[in-house]
Amino acid sequence: MAKIQFDQALLERFPLEPGVYLMKNQASEVIYVGKAKELKKRIKQYFSQGRDSRPMIPFLLAELREIETLVVFSEKEALLLENTLIKKHQPKYNAILKDDKSFISLMINHLHLWPMVKLVRYKGKPKEKGLYFGPYTSAFAARQIHELLMKLFPLRQCSDEELLRRKRPCLLYGMKRCIAPCVGLCTRGQYDTFVEGAKAFLQGKDREILSQLKTEMQQASEALEFEKAAALLRTIKQIEHVTGASQIVLRSTGKDSDSLGLFRQADEVILMQLLIREGKLVGSEHYTFHQCLEEDEELIASFLLQYYPKREHLPDEILLPTTLKDRHAIEEILEEHQGKKVSLVTPHRGDKKKLVLLSEKNARATFHKEKDEQELREKILLDLAETLKLTRYPRRIECFDASNLSGSDLVASMVVFTDGEKDPKRSRSYTIKGIHKGDDFAALHQVLSRRLTRAKEEDDLPDLIVIDGGKGQLQIAEQVFKELDIANVDLIALAKEEGRHDKGMSRERLFLIGKKDPIQLPSRSPLLFLLQNIRDEAHRRALLFQRKKRKKRLFTSALDQIPGIGPVKRRRLLLHFGSVERIYTATDEELLSIPAIAKKDVEAIRRRT
Repeated sequence: MAKIQFDQALLERFPLEPGVYLMKNQASEVIYVGKAKELKKRIKQYFSQGRDSRPMIPFLLAELREIETLVVFSEKEALLLENTLIKKHQPKYNAILKDDKSFISLMINHLHLWPMVKLVRYKGKPKEKGLYFGPYTSAFAARQIHELLMKLFPLRQCSDEELLRRKRPCLLYGMKRCIAPCVGLCTRGQYDTFVEGAKAFLQGKDREILSQLKTEMQQASEALEFEKAAALLRTIKQIEHVTGASQIVLRSTGKDSDSLGLFRQADEVILMQLLIREGKLVGSEHYTFHQCLEEDEELIASFLLQYYPKREHLPDEILLPTTLKDRHAIEEILEEHQGKKVSLVTPHRGDKKKLVLLSEKNARATFHKEKDEQELREKILLDLAETLKLTRYPRRIECFDASNLSGSDLVASMVVFTDGEKDPKRSRSYTIKGIHKGDDFAALHQVLSRRLTRAKEEDDLPDLIVIDGGKGQLQIAEQVFKELDIANVDLIALAKEEGRHDKGMSRERLFLIGKKDPIQLPSRSPLLFLLQNIRDEAHRRALLFQRKKRKKRLFTSALDQIPGIGPVKRRRLLLHFGSVERIYTATDEELLSIPAIAKKDVEAIRRRT
């Protein structure tokens, strides 16, 4: 390792070996991580006149105070180390993949005795074992396909616990939406036939299924079974609607592929990812990068190494808009992580090239759409600052609400909006302690004091605080501001008419410090809509947190009163049965089937009921 304080005269001392360099600012924070085949040559390029024309270079060099290098044995090791250090330090000038997107897929738990089709939403790698189909970026489309599958293939839809408990078929059996494996009304072979049909459908073999259904419809028509023929025709039309609408088919192959495209404007970049499954375009995702210093090739390589090793199921090939110098090394890394060969392909003609061009076209369209939306949000925030005579541009808004249900479980919430958009990572829920359960004013005082004390310590004060309430709540907040000597944060309170929390055309009153009377914005004002949205999010979060605590308290208190039922047994009972009521109504055999539950525990539960 070589570590130096930045000095132009010392550039010659950097090693020529492959490795990684970390650029740091005056506070020793890593602001950029890069890799190089020859470290000395790459680092000197930053300081050679005209050698590096990227628009962010002057900003980087203005902050640069120190360069640290790590030497490795090969370019492949440099790639891996660069990716590790980017994840660790989150440098401001690197493209950081904010991998907080969730995916929705259809999953068949094929290892189960009686498999079923589930809708599964997950981040990163799914936890449950099974066959996954997707992901679908439209939850509506995924639900539509799931609903169709349930009509075509009458597999069970109940939980494993319900499957074991049931003594007679449920309503779905009468509706011909399930063949009731729970009570033995079908054989394993019959059930597996429907499972294989569902797999075939999700694997894109819909043409074979359609052909079979059309044959059955023709036979039913010839046998004068017109109701059956009509039902089959409806099913055929549903399949054709779902599978045939606006699909691009990769005719040359039925491989699973991802197609990547970029659009860049200065240091702002959109990366578009098209998802092709079984030769059909099924969805897309896009990723936005700000203050991005990497060239296109570096950014794509970084994305591949940040995104794909986390995925459970990789495509057979990834179509790229540019050829990567480190292509073979990245392919090796992905294969080592996943145990599967993934080809990185840069097509020059044909359907694959069209898909890359389509990715780039969508990246451009998404970039301009996001820019337009961003400009609109900025205009609304500027109008808000001007209309309410705020002292600061309200880039970050924090809204507080306290909630209690019938005087119990007093809680509060803080919802954060940054640049006019909800910021879930900053939002918080609070349990109010040591205060009478009906005293919302004291609860508000406590949560504001806790939040703003910490914000002062961390130098993380917001620009505007919105209080859900009227003049009384505003006075409490103003009192907290005086106690903590806060003078550089704007403060308003928003009260819905007659305490209503429904969205709509109800009149709203805005209370400002130093203003005796509230002001009212026009009912169709975009400023009012923004404030309503922020306030309603805070109210919703507080209510959800309060209900969660109340439910947990009721569950816990009911089972805590049973002798011999400790935390482990209580958790196992609730996981298996789902509710206290089901525990009480379960048979002795069902209770004894739970690990660690003994006969004396069953007797204690019976005494409780």
